[in-house]
Amino acid sequence: MAWFGGVGAVVEGSAIQVRFDLDSPGVIGWQIYDPLTGVFLFEGEWVETRDTHVEMRLPLPGEDGPYRVQVAPVADRERFILIDARVSSGKVEIALPRVTTAATLRRKRLLCAIPKAFLYPPRTVWINRKLIGSMVRRDIMARYRGSFGGAIWTFLNPLLLMTTYFFVFGIVLKARFENDPSSSGFVLYFLAGMLPWLAFAEAVGRSPYVMMEYRNFVKKLVFPLETLPVNLVISGAATEAFALVIFLCGLLLARGAVPGSVLWLPALVIPQLLLTAGLCWFLAALGVFLRDLGQIMGFLLTLWFFLTPICYPETQLPSGAAKILSLNPIFALVRGYRAIFLENHPPDFTALIALWIGSAALAICGHAWFYRLRKSFADVI
Repeated sequence: MAWFGGVGAVVEGSAIQVRFDLDSPGVIGWQIYDPLTGVFLFEGEWVETRDTHVEMRLPLPGEDGPYRVQVAPVADRERFILIDARVSSGKVEIALPRVTTAATLRRKRLLCAIPKAFLYPPRTVWINRKLIGSMVRRDIMARYRGSFGGAIWTFLNPLLLMTTYFFVFGIVLKARFENDPSSSGFVLYFLAGMLPWLAFAEAVGRSPYVMMEYRNFVKKLVFPLETLPVNLVISGAATEAFALVIFLCGLLLARGAVPGSVLWLPALVIPQLLLTAGLCWFLAALGVFLRDLGQIMGFLLTLWFFLTPICYPETQLPSGAAKILSLNPIFALVRGYRAIFLENHPPDFTALIALWIGSAALAICGHAWFYRLRKSFADVI
């Protein structure tokens, strides 16, 4: 690892004049990075030295903004001189140069990124809440604009979908749930399981295409792109809300009352939204680079649906498979919805805590993944 001594730097016009001592002569290189994102900007001309005392002139870009300059021997860049600089209206300001290592910078970036990872997703949603609300309304209305039914299809689509599945599994295959083996019991248990799935599948299924759908925003406008997957999550939640109205009407007709345990619904909806948002952020970013992702997700969602006991009871699963499939977060949501709506007790606390932790972690990681890749979207699209 290179040794540095006598490090100093001064501003000369639009450049930095840096001097330092090395343990041996060699070829010296220097690079400029964006200090906020760590993105490499460009590399300067290498200088070959025949002495251990080195003086170099490092010209900075003419554009205003912060820059981070790294100077190190080409043969050993693990340890280097770091100079933070700022260009403002042609004037250059620099901080005191310091000697550091790549590992030290990585640790500092990680420590700085941890609080941002928790704060950025909710802050993004809160700051852009009016924009999100406006775009969700536009999305719902545009989806059915020009059709005879118009916005009524937002209500009819989940109704027709649930009717189709009920006919196949409840009438043709005569599936029944052990807690209520009657036909009306099957309908209620089936609809309770469909509620979280409708919102989840709609948003996740559309997320690989969302960046291409709004490509003009990506290429031409300064726009908070991270809100586009959130729009899908809210649109899916609106579909679930309409389905919930249908379900509650059926529950009142069949049982005459809604149980008090329904007050636990927010404890299930919040991690459901976090889970959906995390996957949507991840898939929206990946879909820019992998154009076949939409077709792949269509198949995976179909498989996911039939591996989750929504249309059939859990008892029909093999014992070995049931233990594995119980790790499915949608499985936990389906159980929770049935518990609060039909069995009048709160959801299982162990599963609920795991769902909260896993969903929050996925939302944080999904947003970080999207935030990391979004600068490349315009180049690919």
